[in-house]
Amino acid sequence: MRRVLPILHVLGLVILIFSFTLLLPLAVAFIWRDAALSAYDEAFLITFSAGLLTWLLTRHNKRELQTRDGFLLVVLVWAVLPAFATLPLLNYLPHLSFTDAYFETASGLSTTGATVLAGLDTLPPSINLWRHLLNWLGGMGIIVLAVAILPMLGIGGRQLFKAETPGPMKDSKLTPRIADTAKSLWLVYAAITLACILALKLAGMNWLDAVCHAFAAMGLGGFSTHDASVGYFNSPAIEAVLIVFMLIAAMNFATHFLAYRSRSLQAYRGDPEVLPMLVLVVVSCIGSALYLWHAGTYASYWTALRFVSFNLVSLATDCGFANADFNRWPIFVPLWMLFLSCVTVSSGSTGGGIKMIRSLVMFKQSQRELQRQIHPAAVLPIKLGGMPISNQVVFAVQVFVMLYVASIIAMTLILVASGLDFLTSFSAIIACINNAGPGLNQVGPATNFSVLTDFQTWVCTFAMLLGRLELMTLFVLFTRTFWRA
Repeated sequence: MRRVLPILHVLGLVILIFSFTLLLPLAVAFIWRDAALSAYDEAFLITFSAGLLTWLLTRHNKRELQTRDGFLLVVLVWAVLPAFATLPLLNYLPHLSFTDAYFETASGLSTTGATVLAGLDTLPPSINLWRHLLNWLGGMGIIVLAVAILPMLGIGGRQLFKAETPGPMKDSKLTPRIADTAKSLWLVYAAITLACILALKLAGMNWLDAVCHAFAAMGLGGFSTHDASVGYFNSPAIEAVLIVFMLIAAMNFATHFLAYRSRSLQAYRGDPEVLPMLVLVVVSCIGSALYLWHAGTYASYWTALRFVSFNLVSLATDCGFANADFNRWPIFVPLWMLFLSCVTVSSGSTGGGIKMIRSLVMFKQSQRELQRQIHPAAVLPIKLGGMPISNQVVFAVQVFVMLYVASIIAMTLILVASGLDFLTSFSAIIACINNAGPGLNQVGPATNFSVLTDFQTWVCTFAMLLGRLELMTLFVLFTRTFWRA
């Protein structure tokens, strides 16, 4: 227990800081005088008090966090913060169960975008803003923010940053100190978000919708202020803006930072994930639109291209917006979109899934093994962006993919055993573990996850937290080595 107390000390401070995010929707509720004005006072008081009390009671146990501490703290933060985030929803929506409220806020913070709420159009502005603020905060990660403002983590802070941001970003320091790196990434994140807000306003949204959808787009969270999602606006201009910013959010934010610092696009050319991601998305849009047009789903190819492009980019980037009920399309296209949600986004982005860099490593490893069948003694290094990839990294990627596939199979079978049909079960788990939002059949874009039982809801909640934590961070807690003194 004494080993856990220093972790609880930092967790208390994170909760304390998180409580102040409630002041933004409180201010909006006060300005708009909306119906949820009284929903935040108690929520702020409880969250602030819990964080302060935890921090004070463990203040004598402060020490520098080690590697294993970082993993446990990451899991605790992502599991505990959604519980406090439920308070405004439970206060304003007394009929909402804790299970559904936790699913909603965990979906927000994990940037999944799956929802159990209906009547979004009539929710008070502050409640909608709170949901979208969770998307935005979860996008770059509460932990990265904590690293930027908790310098007492020291080396542990670096381990925490690595646990939260997998991929090449964690192996190269963008700035001399990890806190400066986190702050720089947040600065870029905030600047692009502001640009997205202005672009959406110019495209025809009001300020509230522009802010909320920009938060969701940059966090690749997919929440909307309307039950019909982006289809409510029926605007090609708004859809085009969101496509651009979803693709930006699907790229490595370290690359955005390097491009900004060098005032050059060369950083994008040097990123091995950018070109494969864009090529895969563009080819998929063109091909899928052609397929739907040929199948007679849309009378015009350009109409098919419009709806396919938006929904495919949204699902491929793990955002989750929709402007059409793609559940009614020929099944090949929605299944292809779900597959893209597994592999498309870059490491260091706000998306989920396997990530493009792991997909490239697996592809090159399969090529190497095929060549070895002909030349067993050949030395065949794997390279990405001109840099060799060690076998240790290749093995780690293989283990990740194995755990990823095994997790999908296991949780799908659990949902099937609980009474759901296979397509709903499979697509729900894929959507949740990839933090992608809507699935198919009963959890398609025209419905939501409220059709699930409490047990099924908790399985999906676990899936999206597992995906947000990139599997390893959570699974390592179940090893004997982790708990061994």
